[in-house]
Amino acid sequence: MKRNKIVHILHSVGGVDVSLRLILSNIDNTKFENVIIHGQKDTENIFLDKSNQKVKSYRIPINRDISVKNDLKSIIQTYKIIKKEKPDLIHSHSAKGGIVGRIVGRLLGVKVLHTPQAYSYLSTENFLKRRIYITIEKLFANGNSILLASSNSEKDRATKEIGYKETHTILFNNSIQPINQLSELSIEKTWPDEYICTVGRPSFQKNIELMIQVIFEIKKHQKNIHLVLMGVGYHSPQLDLIKNLIIKLDLKSNITLLDWTGREDIFRIINDSKLYISTARYEGLPYSIIESLALSKPCVVSDCDGNRDLIVNNFNGFVIKDNNAESFSTKIIEILNDEQLYLKFSQNAKKYFIENFNILDNIKKLENIYKSNIL
Repeated sequence: MKRNKIVHILHSVGGVDVSLRLILSNIDNTKFENVIIHGQKDTENIFLDKSNQKVKSYRIPINRDISVKNDLKSIIQTYKIIKKEKPDLIHSHSAKGGIVGRIVGRLLGVKVLHTPQAYSYLSTENFLKRRIYITIEKLFANGNSILLASSNSEKDRATKEIGYKETHTILFNNSIQPINQLSELSIEKTWPDEYICTVGRPSFQKNIELMIQVIFEIKKHQKNIHLVLMGVGYHSPQLDLIKNLIIKLDLKSNITLLDWTGREDIFRIINDSKLYISTARYEGLPYSIIESLALSKPCVVSDCDGNRDLIVNNFNGFVIKDNNAESFSTKIIEILNDEQLYLKFSQNAKKYFIENFNILDNIKKLENIYKSNIL
């Protein structure tokens, strides 16, 4: 039986990399052949399919930052690869992958499913840059491009701000496998047994400076509060700012900064924590919170795209609408000190994961989406 060929285009880092690998390791490889086009300087790990076989991949000079030279090279090289591979469908991931994929898709008449994993214009407060990013997205909306949103918030933003027609949008929630087994830590544990945690590189998106202020507020009531912040070792433009703020607020004994580590370590650290916190300004549909739900962890999160799609206020955690450090502090302390509330949130977290974000169930939806969009 002939397999449908899907070419994935992306800069394979962070959640975008996780998303693709979860698709590859769960999709039926007797029905779908996957080919990867990704960056020269992103992941060094090979891509594996459901049978643990290596997936064909190509490298192009695609990266996060705008570079006319590299972006043009990426488009030309991708054009040649697509022409050679003759895929049935292109699935582009993230902003840069979306630009390259949709340009080449239009040139060669190949339909494109595009998953932004959080729109790039959300990453800046600069009005001019924001307008430029939005204009670029608008240029490539509709046509032979279908938005494959990773969350309802992303889908809503696409129709209301980018101009996608409802008929050109589909929802496929980011999803993971159930976490049934946990490995022992592969790194030295240097933090207390009682702690809360988060995954997030110090950056505009993750708004870690607010999280530090939250810990400062909690410490006024609970001196032994401790935060384990994972993921500070990769592309962390505000790391120095965060380190200086920790020193300024006398929180060195209350916060552990961990460089980027393997997902197995992240699972263990989340599992052994009391709860998960996110102060992000925007997200696609964050895997770290999905993982927290799978591990039955209550979450206290900012009211932003992605977060509000995963946490239902007063059901599996709290959604903080005013982004105020004291508001975060109050709700975190409430969960930590109320055993019944903690148990309720914990049970509901696992239930919400099973019903909505289990890829073992959801992968069939993606397979059907692929099939229905092949010309």
